[in-house]
Amino acid sequence: MSNKIKLFSPLKIRNVLLRNRIVLSPLCMYSANNGVASSWQFAHLSTFARGGVGLVFTEATAVESRGRITPGCLGIWTDEQAETLKPITEFINSMGSVAGIQLAHAGRKGSAAPPWEGGIPIKTIDESNKHVGWKTVAPSEIRLAEGWQTPQELSKNEIKRIITAFADSSVRAANAGFKVLEIHGAHGYLIHSFLSSITNNRKDEYGGNLQNRMRFALEVTEAVRKSWPRDFPLFFRMSAVDNQGWEITDSITLSKELKTRGVDVIDCSAGGITGAPAFRSKDDGSPINSAGDRPLGFQVPYAENIKSDADIMTMAVGRIVYPKQAEDILNNNCADLIALGRELMHNPFWALHAAEKLNITDAFSLWPEQYKWAVMRRAELGQYK
Repeated sequence: MSNKIKLFSPLKIRNVLLRNRIVLSPLCMYSANNGVASSWQFAHLSTFARGGVGLVFTEATAVESRGRITPGCLGIWTDEQAETLKPITEFINSMGSVAGIQLAHAGRKGSAAPPWEGGIPIKTIDESNKHVGWKTVAPSEIRLAEGWQTPQELSKNEIKRIITAFADSSVRAANAGFKVLEIHGAHGYLIHSFLSSITNNRKDEYGGNLQNRMRFALEVTEAVRKSWPRDFPLFFRMSAVDNQGWEITDSITLSKELKTRGVDVIDCSAGGITGAPAFRSKDDGSPINSAGDRPLGFQVPYAENIKSDADIMTMAVGRIVYPKQAEDILNNNCADLIALGRELMHNPFWALHAAEKLNITDAFSLWPEQYKWAVMRRAELGQYK
């Protein structure tokens, strides 16, 4: 394979080698049963390993039952849940990909219906018996929006228990065969809600100034890094900006602190603290409020800024669609990894097709043996473009 194509160059982080820079971004499937993985999770995640992705992340995986977004979210707060993930990691790793897990707690955005049912909040007792919700928690009693629960403010003892839940879940994740772990600190979920001044008005050491608001994120990270194998990489997903409660300068400060605590890669997303996107135009800083307004690679500048100013590896995500676009992001030193979500859902074999489009000389060698002979034959017949 040509070493000139950076997208397909290997990357070693700690003692884990990724075969390329292409990453499946965590994608919630809302198809688990009380946190236990179903056949859907196996079919879903195994597809991307067959499709040549270097690092395959699970969806947001809750560290406790009330940390789910919906009743169908994946969990790893029990050994039984971890056990059902082993066949998934074994298959992913057998295909030459690396299995990664994202640990998460939904906080005040939990107890919701899946998006195809409107994503609306569900009651703790649902008369329809279709869903049964739960009491949500947050740093402060500030609800997400009208119609949503007012969350219970976490006591300091409860904060410590959740930190322990993250650490315990990381042990289960390693035992289940995952080699990369990401802490979800973005999109308005629990860790992000501690970071943002919009959602955190605590008067104790977990609220107030920036250092205090970062405390929970840093304590979670310290606990996970201590429990997670030293040779395995640790990622942290953050919303680089949100609706005025958190800006890029704050993300750079946090990234520097995370690096000293053993985080290897910052996954650079944005928005979500108010339930709506809160992105900024690269040109004039004005808000980008709808999906149609978002240009290709609209979050890449965040990855570039954090990589440069915090001196840490970053992962770019958000409307990265084309192979050349991804290659340019890497060559311009804007990021070290490329995360794809909807684009991989649309085309699970995006990575293998990208190898062709970037003119890698032995691109067919990347296909699974079971497919390779047929795909090569298709090309010989002039059917492959």
